[in-house]
Amino acid sequence: MSSTPDILPSSLTKDPKVDWSLSGANGRWFYLYCASCGADGGRVLDNYLPKQFAYYICETCLEKHGQVLGTYVEPDEVFRQKVVAAMEEEYGHVLTEGEILDELGDPSSLGSKLEKEGSQTRK
Repeated sequence: MSSTPDILPSSLTKDPKVDWSLSGANGRWFYLYCASCGADGGRVLDNYLPKQFAYYICETCLEKHGQVLGTYVEPDEVFRQKVVAAMEEEYGHVLTEGEILDELGDPSSLGSKLEKEGSQTRK
């Protein structure tokens, strides 16, 4: 048995690729990729990256390979449904892209709290 701990691969590129269409005063949004097959995994705000590390596995690879022991998994669609339900409950409608970016700029907002929850479940 090895004395070194198992380490997950990062879902960021070696030099993190920034999505400039989303990035701005609130921070930079980095592209995520499936750690197994390389499929697009969405974006993650740099404020939520501990030591420039993020782990994401797509649902296809999760079904194929199973869950990594000791990690929490929430399907993307379940998370999206939670976000839509929370927006409708809090604001009465699904927020526009601009409204979402404004929300993410406020660390105490519902949007920021959901983003933090999502980034923790995708590690």
